[in-house]
Amino acid sequence: MKKLILGFCLALTPVFAAYANEGGVHLEDPAVDLSDQASLQRGARLFVNYCMGCHSLKYERYNRMAKDLGLSKQAVKENLMFTADKIGEPMAINMRGDQAAAWFGAAPPDLSLITRRRGEDWIYTYLRSFYKDDSRPWGVNNTVFPQVGMPHVLWELQGVQRLVSEEGGKPEFELVQAGSMDKETFDSAMRDLTAFLAYVAEPIKLERQRLGVWVLLFIAVFFVLAYMLKKEYWKDVH
Repeated sequence: MKKLILGFCLALTPVFAAYANEGGVHLEDPAVDLSDQASLQRGARLFVNYCMGCHSLKYERYNRMAKDLGLSKQAVKENLMFTADKIGEPMAINMRGDQAAAWFGAAPPDLSLITRRRGEDWIYTYLRSFYKDDSRPWGVNNTVFPQVGMPHVLWELQGVQRLVSEEGGKPEFELVQAGSMDKETFDSAMRDLTAFLAYVAEPIKLERQRLGVWVLLFIAVFFVLAYMLKKEYWKDVH
């Protein structure tokens, strides 16, 4: 049985590897920390200002975000809530799907569960991998998502870069137009944005992990008690 399970896991390893690293592109780990509320707050600000013009978060509500990120409802209303009138509404957008399809060729997807589908490494690397490509409709391409159909909305922060090399699946870029952030600052900002999207995909994750520790402790204590009880019941049998 053990050999069967081991063989099954080994057979699936290439499948998991291919899914995690689409196209053989090198993905970088953002080392997201969901307990860092300051990082999540910065990520929320970036999302609202740069992404929410086209992408919604229809499974996240403003009041839930305020509670989880340590923000007051008033602060959310004044600084992060531009597409709704009530704090209890979901983070939807006003652009209709048919309008988006006409403008962009396809409606931009809702990003509520994007890190569950793609993974944090994919999102973080994707956000940093746009490069100048005059053959594309928006003048940019992406090494993680070739033939990408969206503009590089963060170019004012990152600047404009060109692809120098893509050997071994690890692309090298050269900055041809500086942005308002240097590379380290932009990478940190994209880490914050990735962290926020990871939080939205599973707002209960930290609570689930905290409860999981208590559940495991309960099981451990119960096991000891059950073992002692078993020995007590069976001591006269032997």
